[in-house]
Amino acid sequence: MARAKFTSSFRLWGICVATLVVTTVCVRQLSYAEEIDHDTTELVAQMVPRFHLNGGAINDDVGARTLEGFLDRLDGSKLYFLQGDLDQFNAHATEVDNDLVNGKVDFAYEVFDAYKERIIRQIEIAHQLIDAEHDFTLNENMVIKADELAWCATEEELDERWRKLIKYELGLAILDEEDPAETLERLHRRYRNLTRRINEMNHADVLEAYLTAMTMTFDPHSTYMSPSSWENFQIQLNSHLEGIGAQLRSDDGYTIVDAIVTGGAADKDDRLKVGDTILGVGQSETEIQDIYEWRLDDVVGQIRGHKGTVVWMRVRPEAGGDTQVIDITREVIELTEQQVKGEIIETTDRVGREGRVGIVLVPSFYRDFENVDNGGASATRDVQRVLRDFEQQGGVDAVVIDLRDNGGGALTEAIELSGLFIDRGPVVQVRLPNGNIESLDDNVPGAAFTQPVVVVCNRLSASASEIFAGVVKDYQRGIIVGDTTTHGKGTVQNLLDVVPQQLFQIFDQGELGKLKLTIQQFYRVNGDSTQNRGVPSDVVLPSEIDHLDLGESFLDNALPFHHIDPARFSPGAFVTEQIVAQLQQLSESRVTESEDFQEVEEAIVSGVERRSRNEVSLNLETMRAEREADEQSHLDAEERDTEGLPDEPEPNAPVFAQDYYNDEILNITLDYLQLLEIEATAQR
Repeated sequence: MARAKFTSSFRLWGICVATLVVTTVCVRQLSYAEEIDHDTTELVAQMVPRFHLNGGAINDDVGARTLEGFLDRLDGSKLYFLQGDLDQFNAHATEVDNDLVNGKVDFAYEVFDAYKERIIRQIEIAHQLIDAEHDFTLNENMVIKADELAWCATEEELDERWRKLIKYELGLAILDEEDPAETLERLHRRYRNLTRRINEMNHADVLEAYLTAMTMTFDPHSTYMSPSSWENFQIQLNSHLEGIGAQLRSDDGYTIVDAIVTGGAADKDDRLKVGDTILGVGQSETEIQDIYEWRLDDVVGQIRGHKGTVVWMRVRPEAGGDTQVIDITREVIELTEQQVKGEIIETTDRVGREGRVGIVLVPSFYRDFENVDNGGASATRDVQRVLRDFEQQGGVDAVVIDLRDNGGGALTEAIELSGLFIDRGPVVQVRLPNGNIESLDDNVPGAAFTQPVVVVCNRLSASASEIFAGVVKDYQRGIIVGDTTTHGKGTVQNLLDVVPQQLFQIFDQGELGKLKLTIQQFYRVNGDSTQNRGVPSDVVLPSEIDHLDLGESFLDNALPFHHIDPARFSPGAFVTEQIVAQLQQLSESRVTESEDFQEVEEAIVSGVERRSRNEVSLNLETMRAEREADEQSHLDAEERDTEGLPDEPEPNAPVFAQDYYNDEILNITLDYLQLLEIEATAQR
């Protein structure tokens, strides 16, 4: 009897599943993309409250802030939408949270469609304004801070805003003494490219922006990554890719070779050159497809491929001549420009003081998780190699670990790399979603390097960089030099597959992307979180970047600073308050006497004043005077990455370029060595 009941129930369940299969297949045949978007949204809305460090429901507040964040991502400059558009969108604000929970994203696409229509209209206006006559003798101004601008009420008001924008761009070109015809073509091309990019955006792009607007209401580092974004993120983390080793850019519908990776397949082949135009791509000579006006991601997807396979390209050389068909065999391309490098500097040649200083440049804390045990990329392993090279070259008196612009990477690498410079003990403490505190330790006895350490950081040194700097500081293992403090990112993100959490999955929904979610907050071993406050430098050097609105504390929805009980650890004896005070005094004396640093100080003052301005003049003579007054300041805040991620390293760039800033770091290092020797002598 029991068996009969079981059999009957099983058959009934099978009928339900069969019905569900038929229904689902029918829906997906009608609108497969919408079904995927629905599943993805519903899953993300389930996973964020469940796994985020602070939890919290997706409610009306989250919905309203999601809409606000989405609109800001689309039109933060207030150049496209009208106030009427905003009123219409905001009328839906109280429904956004329910839509997200139910997997509905139609509203996001409605907003994007309206945005696309607005962009196309305003770009047509921009093209007309570029060719129009402008009177640069008029005394009129343009508001440059979007926060100070109201949304335009009418299209006429919006067109006037664009008139001033285009006039300002043309005025800058006149001051730059650019050829007028080249200026017009450059600006027209800019807006043609913008039109093309907006037309290339697909459902996955819009969904990524919308869901990321939602995840970032919980904290600024929780994001949703579409499958293509995840692929690019994985390449950066693993520090290698499979392909030909060419960086591409899109210009006016054409795909241009922007850079060739040194040592990659294209570099070895030597036929493809920087500036060449790729007209077609195929997997054989007979199936090369015309790629004009293709989305750049799609072109890259065709060129990338497994090691040993061949890609065929039709190429128009920048140098002129006939179009060529080039076949290149794909390889595993090691992104060496993004990997650890080292060199020994004889300081007598640089600063006139005797010493041997080892420089270790760590651009990121990369790790190939899948292949790390089989020789895959690892920042720690590469630092070990550099330290061994130093020993083989006769050793060094101290090492400088350069973490400037290092936005972080793998937590495992931060722990293992810290372990190279301490004997053993706690490296970082983490607070879990349940409130428990866990200590992550270096359990390997001994240190790979036992001499003094100087760590160089700036406002863009974040996350794993701050863990390492915190260990060096708390263990009194060395000194920190650079900006006032680091970025202040004290949270740990985990990568979660966007998949149903049930035990059984009836359907293979395919790759729905990844959720990068904040699951832990980390703390130094002294109990301080690096969140918001970062790791302060022992010796601060003047820099313009230190006075920009960079850092965690400037980001929306950043988690607050927090303190817990210190871990049990045994600090060393490489740093004392007296040594730090003397280092500060010695460095300050040199900086005061340095013309280069004094120019930086003047640029800082000028930059602060310039960024405080709400308006710029559109009178050419006034613009010229303002430029002359600002010429000392060459760092534009808008060109910096406020997320703290590093720029792409320049090919063949020196490990530690010879300039006034780096030379001061060397002088500080030599001061440090001398003070340690004086203290050791006094103790003896």
